[in-house]
Amino acid sequence: MLTILGFTMIATFLVLIMMKKMSPIAALVLIPALFCVFVGKGAKLGDYVIDGVTSLAPTAAMLMFAIVYFGVMIDVGLFDPVVRGILKFAKADPMRIVVGTAILAAIVSLDGDGSTTFMITVSAMYPLYKRLKMSLVVMTGVAAMANGVMNTLPWGGPTARAATALKLDASDIFVPMIPALAVGLLGVFVLSYVLGKRERKRLGVLTLDEILVDEKTGEKVETKVEETETVLVGAGGSGSGSKTPVATGGSGSGIDAEDEAGDAERFQVLDPNRATLRPKLYWFNALLTLTLLTAMIMEWLPIPVLFLIGAALALTVNFPHIPDQKARLAAHADNVLNVSGMVFAAAVFTGVLQGTGMVDHMARWMVDVIPEGMGPHMALVTGILSLPLTYFMSNDGFYFGVLPVLAEAGAAHGVTPLEMARASLVGQPLHMSSPLVPAVYVLVGMAKVEFGDHTRFVVKWAALTCLIILGAGILFGII
Repeated sequence: MLTILGFTMIATFLVLIMMKKMSPIAALVLIPALFCVFVGKGAKLGDYVIDGVTSLAPTAAMLMFAIVYFGVMIDVGLFDPVVRGILKFAKADPMRIVVGTAILAAIVSLDGDGSTTFMITVSAMYPLYKRLKMSLVVMTGVAAMANGVMNTLPWGGPTARAATALKLDASDIFVPMIPALAVGLLGVFVLSYVLGKRERKRLGVLTLDEILVDEKTGEKVETKVEETETVLVGAGGSGSGSKTPVATGGSGSGIDAEDEAGDAERFQVLDPNRATLRPKLYWFNALLTLTLLTAMIMEWLPIPVLFLIGAALALTVNFPHIPDQKARLAAHADNVLNVSGMVFAAAVFTGVLQGTGMVDHMARWMVDVIPEGMGPHMALVTGILSLPLTYFMSNDGFYFGVLPVLAEAGAAHGVTPLEMARASLVGQPLHMSSPLVPAVYVLVGMAKVEFGDHTRFVVKWAALTCLIILGAGILFGII
């Protein structure tokens, strides 16, 4: 019963947000609360929610101060050279911009934190996509997949969890997987090329002069674009049937005047004369950011503490006057509230899933339905199961709750724990777009993309990337 209710709850959530019948925050709160009552444990809902909030509170704190930190870095011009460099490389070619998004996301993912990767990638690429009227779901989808592949780094989380759960060395798991992961990352780049070609066909190739307009006067480029976002998103977009020339966003709908006004300030990331620039402090900010990322990788302090200190330093040094600090905090309050709200709402969802025992029953059911004859192929089975299981549950739930059971079943048929651990990493490109991953709300929130549109677009491509990694692992004899 709990198994059916668990899958039904997740399916209900995904259907409602993809059909845009509920906002993600409302769905993350109300649907699990309702199913908690169905299970007969409504009286314990408060305990489940508190447990969920307690477990995700450090993540929410990290995201709040990380958004402030990187927001300030954008304001002061730290990423301006990156944006201009990519624009010059891309030559206003949508195909090159999409490929550049994948490359940038993969490089930044070396820090091992998805939220940081998405903040930097969106901050750098968002103005380009908006100015060329490119599909924002292409940006979020490509960034999520590139980060998903790179998330398998030993310090990224999944590999460490697999090593801990099966009592193995993380390097023994990761190093042999490098060829398969490299093929998976190459697959992401090829997919980026294909999606970029589609965008190029839809929009054409502009010149730098058409994009780098006179930013002093705010003059905009008029582009004859009649297709709306449904070109790439599909039929689920709302209000997307219009054939009027509008700027398109990732949600599959035209952007209204209020959204355009909200984007105006963000376009100023390319304005060399904006008031918030601090060119004399550029190297201080670059060193501060490098130190912060190094401290994260080396685990000198908990990540929330690092970003709290970093945000305080960035504000104090770059904007020593209190009114200026308040203005910068107010400028980024919208993103902070949106993302932190999503995280705490997700705490309700995960709290009910775990507290009611739905996750455990779902995991046991998935293991029990495996045919006995598949025993010698448990590594392949684990790789395939990692796609839905890491999407429908947290990494902790999968690696500490499901993987040991699968590994025990595999051991009975001569499959080594190392093979099982490597196979368990296959689903990470899809996992990074799971509604249970707080970082994905940073991605869609900053890109102003509806979560449902992102999901509808990315799931098929992320699943394909996972299967490419699995196939390469089998081909190379790694899995």
